[in-house]
Amino acid sequence: MKPNLDTLRSEIQDYVESRGMAIFHGFPRNDPAAAVYWNTETHPDFRDFVGAAEKAGVRLITMFAKELSNDMIEDAEQRLDSLPREERRDMESRLRALRRYAGWIGQIELSFDLAPRVYYFDIHTDWYEELHDILDQIEEAEDEDETPLGGGYFSKN
Repeated sequence: MKPNLDTLRSEIQDYVESRGMAIFHGFPRNDPAAAVYWNTETHPDFRDFVGAAEKAGVRLITMFAKELSNDMIEDAEQRLDSLPREERRDMESRLRALRRYAGWIGQIELSFDLAPRVYYFDIHTDWYEELHDILDQIEEAEDEDETPLGGGYFSKN
């Protein structure tokens, strides 16, 4: 996988438009109940996804591209206080290493609607996945810190 998906983003847009379809530059869509995800592990070529949409009569593809910003890394660094010291040091080091990707595209999501489902093609870089692993670990630590006194049990009296 390329470390920067910017070229791929342009290639996708050109290809979709060459097929007579339109690109809608939107935000990530989140409809898990109606979501159907393309298997990018066995079929990683976006052209296959676009071809399926085209055969289904779709004329509009939504595209979202996520660029890593320094703000994202700084926000993660500010949330590290909930981690034990040794884990915090490891996370700080991993986040510092990710700074070199600031300004790069780490995720591209394509989607289209075909009632009642939303069909997704989602591709991301290894470093973007690493960032999300870090964020998940921070969130888990924050959730553990929010456990009420007494092990989470409380009286309704």
